[in-house]
Amino acid sequence: MDIRHLNFRLLEVFTQVVEQQSISDAARQLYLTQPTVSSQIRRLEEVFDSKLLLQQGRRMVPTAAGQELYKAAGDSIRRLRDCGEKLSAIKGGIAGQLNIALVNTAQYVLPQLVAQFNRHYPDIQVELSIGNRESTLQRYFSNKDDIYLFSHPPTDQNAEAYAFMQNQLVLIAPPTHWAAEHANLEFHALQNERFLIRESGSATRMVFDTWLAGQGIQLNHRTQIESNEAIRLSVASGSGLAVLSQHIVEHGSDPVSTLNVKGFPLPGQWYIVSRRDSMRQQVIDHFRDIALANVTSPH
Repeated sequence: MDIRHLNFRLLEVFTQVVEQQSISDAARQLYLTQPTVSSQIRRLEEVFDSKLLLQQGRRMVPTAAGQELYKAAGDSIRRLRDCGEKLSAIKGGIAGQLNIALVNTAQYVLPQLVAQFNRHYPDIQVELSIGNRESTLQRYFSNKDDIYLFSHPPTDQNAEAYAFMQNQLVLIAPPTHWAAEHANLEFHALQNERFLIRESGSATRMVFDTWLAGQGIQLNHRTQIESNEAIRLSVASGSGLAVLSQHIVEHGSDPVSTLNVKGFPLPGQWYIVSRRDSMRQQVIDHFRDIALANVTSPH
């Protein structure tokens, strides 16, 4: 490997292809032509003398070598950006950028935190990346952001997590469902109902599955839907029952009923997570302090 032929642009192109899983989509994101991106990838493979990407159906996926390069590239890009921000801060005072990655559900609780932070640090630009738990975990392990919002934080030794708000999970049904008229129901009475659930790996799914296993209950009818909003809308239209974050239910206009069932709501917390090896600890501390001082649980 001759790193004299390696440059920042090559790494940027490669990470875009990995994240977009498509050369054409990466080209659009980078305002380049598709042949240019393909040429850059071939050049990068020549530098490392390794196959970095494979075509699987319509997707481009990294090889084992490509996965290692993606991690290193993410770390390098983050560190170079950190350097630029520090130089800018030295020259012009406190300024820069705060990158926050969050799971989908947290988009309902984050705006008030960002608003508070903006009032205290108006010259720091906040950029958000919203995705499911799997994609947010990938960003965390690739060290792509400064702060991450999880209901179930990573458990590696590099994670520093602070609980700041409750995230209770409630059981909802269509307003006309028979269970909406009952109080203190046993969950077994609902066992034969159709439940709309998130995909495997979702924190809500993990909590609900763990609770079911602890009760010795197995659902007879499940439908998987990879969107909280789609689940809420489907419940409102009479497609089934679901367990969702109370924040999602409260911020929706779809007519649903929260059932009074023993064991519910299921307890949970939101966590502000950062990496101990972050080079932006000061701005992370500012955001976390504002969150802990200004956000109180409404439940």
